[in-house]
Amino acid sequence: ILGALTCERFWTRFGRNVTTWSPVGAAFNTKAQRRYLFGVQGLFGVPELSCPEGFEVATKKALKKTECLLEKACCGPPGVQTVEAFDQLSDGLCKVADLADFVKVAHPDPEYRKAAEKTCIEIGTVVEKLNTNVELCQSLRKLLDNADMATDLDADTRRVAELFMFDFEISGIHLDDKRAVALHVKLLDLNNEFLVGSHMPNRIATSVVPQHLHFHFANEGSFIQVGGLHADSPDDLVREIAYRVYLYPNADMFECLEELLKCRYKLAKLVGYESYGHRALKGTMAKTPETVMSFLQLLTDKLSDRTAKDFDMMRGMKKKLNPRNSELMPWDHSFLSGVVRAERYNIEPSLYSPYLSLGACMEGLNNLFCQLYGVSLMSEQPGVGEVWSEDVRKLAVVHETEGLLGYIYCDFFHRSDKPHQDCHFTIRGGRWCQDMGQYQLPVVVLMLSLPQPTKSTPTLLTPGMMENLFHEMGHAMHSMLGRTRYQHVTGTRCATDFAEVPSILMEYFASDYRVISQFARHYETGQVFYAVLDQLYHGKPQNCSTTDILKEMQQKFYGLPYVPNTAWQLRFSHLIGYGAKYYSYLLSRAVASMVWKQCFLQDPLNRDMGERYRREMLAHGGAKEPMLMVEGMLQRRPTMEDFVDALVSELEPNFETFMMDSES
Repeated sequence: ILGALTCERFWTRFGRNVTTWSPVGAAFNTKAQRRYLFGVQGLFGVPELSCPEGFEVATKKALKKTECLLEKACCGPPGVQTVEAFDQLSDGLCKVADLADFVKVAHPDPEYRKAAEKTCIEIGTVVEKLNTNVELCQSLRKLLDNADMATDLDADTRRVAELFMFDFEISGIHLDDKRAVALHVKLLDLNNEFLVGSHMPNRIATSVVPQHLHFHFANEGSFIQVGGLHADSPDDLVREIAYRVYLYPNADMFECLEELLKCRYKLAKLVGYESYGHRALKGTMAKTPETVMSFLQLLTDKLSDRTAKDFDMMRGMKKKLNPRNSELMPWDHSFLSGVVRAERYNIEPSLYSPYLSLGACMEGLNNLFCQLYGVSLMSEQPGVGEVWSEDVRKLAVVHETEGLLGYIYCDFFHRSDKPHQDCHFTIRGGRWCQDMGQYQLPVVVLMLSLPQPTKSTPTLLTPGMMENLFHEMGHAMHSMLGRTRYQHVTGTRCATDFAEVPSILMEYFASDYRVISQFARHYETGQVFYAVLDQLYHGKPQNCSTTDILKEMQQKFYGLPYVPNTAWQLRFSHLIGYGAKYYSYLLSRAVASMVWKQCFLQDPLNRDMGERYRREMLAHGGAKEPMLMVEGMLQRRPTMEDFVDALVSELEPNFETFMMDSES
């Protein structure tokens, strides 16, 4: 009944001006008005987390449960139950660590953030010790080394067992010394230090910046604070100041990055890999750094002429806008690409923005999911203390026959103390709970930074904002629609170069007029340069600095000269989460492009294709080899050349420009 109701028309007009929104549309187009239906509870409904001190309680509880499960996993007879015990062990730690990982960056209360960060460190240390626990490893090895027992395992159980064993191997379980453990612990600290530092603002004396530009930046007494690139500012000088100040080299960050890369290389060599890149790419679609570099080089070669034409187009636009200073610089691209697109496609925001309220977009998503999967988004009222900010919305995801699939918390609106990066967080992964005879429902958070609605006007999105919304919702639905037996491979817990496919595919739906409306979009050429740099940083050590490598690769793969006294790599926070895997955005886009063109372009609301997509790709999480999932969807096995051709075809004949976003 829920599915049938929500698949009907979402809003109707009465007379000329009155609009009636569905509950989902209304929830996002109006200020939140809480009417709590039940008493105080903790964050995400976890009772202990009604106060910051609750993290210590939750951590102790998880670690106590870990001890019991550890004994079960080590002492029980080998079999399916061994893998189930491993997964329960992983699930118990992840439920606390993943939640804390989100809270430490997103909660407005510094006490909550501090408590959550402490939890992340404590549980992270325990995980590293478990990954080098010889007795635990031997219990799994007994199972996998017994040919008869291993053969009797179902495909999902065997794959999860092999993935756990892989975790042991890359952590140095076979080593007699404790160097691997020490390196892991050191890397935890370095990762955190680099992440924090990469987002810290830089400052410059107020007297250095022209008076009429001060209002563009945060004021700090006799200093001006620069916390970003201001890449979309129409003022050339503002963009240049932001670029030079924000990317100004920091000695401590240089030391941190170099030590981080050294530690990663040492760890990889210690556990038997040629480089960190080889260790990181095992289990991905690409498999090896050599395949990635071949893919990137082939892509660069095929796009070189087009890139040169696009730079010429942007130079012409800059000369038109600023005849006195027409040299194209790295801080110009994001702004000029927008100007060129607006001129080329005659995009006037006032014409489309009223049709792109956040509520309308959420209803569009609701309609899309309903038609593709039989799934509805239902607005729910959270309890007291369940959310970290009054403007967070809670959605229940309901299937027309399967019932409740999980929950999505939508933290969509700008706050001064909130990260400005759009992202998806897994709070709790899905898994089948054998002891309870039911499925553990997944819980995720989607974080955006959209303007708040006012009393008279809802939040209006630009095409770029809408594309980001659809992108992040693709991650969420990957988590919601997966129905894996094991938490270790649920939803987005899969190969990195496959994890972005569902989110990028959603961008195609966002740009199709049959789904919402048609908008031009641009392909991010800068990602090739970023991906190459990432590979070189995680290859064999070179007798030069990270800046020297950046200079050389910028000239070769970017086409514009390096700006002296800047260190863009120190702001490249993706080096932490995507170390040696930044190419994944490109490969995932190639796969998404092929799926869109072959399966959805003719009819984006085709239920049969939606069901095939869920069955072949979304349902498995990481429980199936990523290339096998792609093969199942496309009904053929694509090559790296096919992926390159898919990316190149994006530019012709559909797109007139090939731009790069300097803030990607």
